[in-house]
Amino acid sequence: MAEKKTAAKATAKAQPRLKALYNDELKAKLQKELGLDNINQVPELKKVIVSSGVGKKREDKKFTETVELTIAKITGQAATSRLAKKSIATFKIRKGMGAPVGYLTTLRNDKMYEFVDRLINIALPHVRDFHGVSRSAFDAQGNYNLGLKEQTVFPEITFEDAAVLHGLEITFIIKNGSKEGSTKLLELFGMPFEKEAK
Repeated sequence: MAEKKTAAKATAKAQPRLKALYNDELKAKLQKELGLDNINQVPELKKVIVSSGVGKKREDKKFTETVELTIAKITGQAATSRLAKKSIATFKIRKGMGAPVGYLTTLRNDKMYEFVDRLINIALPHVRDFHGVSRSAFDAQGNYNLGLKEQTVFPEITFEDAAVLHGLEITFIIKNGSKEGSTKLLELFGMPFEKEAK
C-alpha cells in the first residue's frame, strides 16, 4: 500500500516533458549558443496568454459561449471575459459596456508547458496548408504572438464545438527575451517557424 502511495506521489509530481527538457538541457544550450555569461540571462518562458475577441458577435450568446468554452477546454483553465477599454463608434462599442469584447486566460508553470507542448506537437500540424509560423511576430521585448484562424486544430474540440468557428491568439511572454534569443528558445521547443528565404 505504501509503495502505491509513493508511486502515486511520484506521478503527481512529474514535471511536464517540455519543462524538464528546458531545465535539464535547453537552458545550458541556450546560454552557450547566445554567449551569455550568466545562466540567469537565458530567455525563459514566463506565461502564455490564450485569447479570442468576439467583435461584432458580442451579442450572439451561442458564439460567446463557444469562445469561452473553447479556451477552457484547450487550456484546462476557465476563461475570463474582457470589457471594452475604450469606445469605438465604428463597432458600436462603448467603454466598459456590458457585453464582453473577448475572453482570455493566462497560463503559468506546468499548465503553460503542457499547453505549449500540445500546441507545437499536436495542434499546429493539423493547420490546413501549414507552411510554418511567422518569424516576424516578435515585439521589441522578444514576446511572440501567434494567431490561429480556427479552434478546430486542437484535439479537445468536439464536432459539436466546431459548429461555430472562431480564431485564437496565443501570446508567449518571454523573460530575458530578444528577437534572436526568443526565436532560439521557441525553436528548441520545436516551434515550426517558416523557412527563411535564401
